[in-house]
Amino acid sequence: MSATLAPGTTTSTVALSAARRPPGRPEGAVPAPLRGGANKVRFGGGVLPPLSLYVHLPWCIAKCPYCDFNSHAWRGDGSGPPEDAYVDALVADLERALPAVWGRKVSSVFLGGGTPSLFAPAAIDRLLSAVRARLPLAADAEITMEANPGTFELARFEGFRAAGVNRLSIGVQSFDQRFLSALGRVHGADEARAAAAAAVTLFDEVNLDLMFGLPGQSLTEALADVEAALAFGTTHLSCYQLTLEPNTLFHRHPPVLPDDDTLDAMQTAIADRLAASGYERYEVSAYARAGHRCRHNLNYWRFGDYLGIGAGAHAKVSMPDRVVRELRAKQPADYMARALAGDAVVESIDVVADALPFEFMLNALRLAEGVPATMFAERTGLPLASIARDLERATAKGLLDADPATLRATPLGQRFLNQLVGLFLRDAPAAGKERTA
Repeated sequence: MSATLAPGTTTSTVALSAARRPPGRPEGAVPAPLRGGANKVRFGGGVLPPLSLYVHLPWCIAKCPYCDFNSHAWRGDGSGPPEDAYVDALVADLERALPAVWGRKVSSVFLGGGTPSLFAPAAIDRLLSAVRARLPLAADAEITMEANPGTFELARFEGFRAAGVNRLSIGVQSFDQRFLSALGRVHGADEARAAAAAAVTLFDEVNLDLMFGLPGQSLTEALADVEAALAFGTTHLSCYQLTLEPNTLFHRHPPVLPDDDTLDAMQTAIADRLAASGYERYEVSAYARAGHRCRHNLNYWRFGDYLGIGAGAHAKVSMPDRVVRELRAKQPADYMARALAGDAVVESIDVVADALPFEFMLNALRLAEGVPATMFAERTGLPLASIARDLERATAKGLLDADPATLRATPLGQRFLNQLVGLFLRDAPAAGKERTA
């Protein structure tokens, strides 16, 4: 669990919530671009950060009471969401975005939601075929798809694999029916086990999402979920704490959650148990066997670039002299109409230089091993000297490793991650360059 902010630290609610979010979510997990200061960004030699693609499929069977992502319960007829029309919109959106990334290789694709596995394999196949025809995917590109156990059918999972998905991320959350019911999940414990068992036979890379700190959950019960997940031998586990996010049912009607001491004990016990089973905790909530880290999420955390297409999707794209963030229309019907008209982007902002150190550190310091110090200039276009005073303060407080070759949180910095990241936040009123539709 991320510790609460120390008194007197200046930061934003973005930093507080982002430290606890699950990975793979650029439709809502990245901070809104901050403003203040002049743009003086230069990428050395024209070498830009690595590029990924995020695709948002917004519909789900039912909206979970803790979910603050841009997801929409499908309330239409029994035939399901308008797959063909939505894929048409995604392709149109992608084509409009191509000039900004022309010629750049894409290292990973992530299909998130919502519940992407609501879409039929044929729709996913058409989508990925359109992506391959328009973007130069790396030969070994990681292609992840989120799946809900409530949509599990063996033939469906086989179809996703045949379409080109090579990594499946299953939103299990718990293997205990009592907690699944408390979370409002549409699947049951048996469905979760069946989906996990099938996934590991079909896919070389499988992630299971687990949550802890659930209503009425004990330390023993949290560890029981971990044991159940370990039994499937997946390559990756994401274990994150349930938090009560604004604009959710749980925020309006909060359940009783474990106290802070119990949450700390859960976090420590989970990390210890997974380490003993050969899973490295390489990020705040991510655990992987050797060689099986999520490359897509690593690109986020290393402040790489990503196109984001789909309803409510964010994008971050670096140009030789600036970094641009975009936001797509959030409501699915509005998004589809606008995308087909070539107008899906509702906000485009040139991120000002003063915002980039905070955004970089907000991501990079989540990684247990940190990042090479040289990566700061490579990914922000700013010299490391521009944050020398901030680095000195963070090191003096014991929050940042003193090794000048690495930007890495100390154990104390990992515990007080929000305080550490807040040291790089600029409070300036001047606006950056903003273009809105």
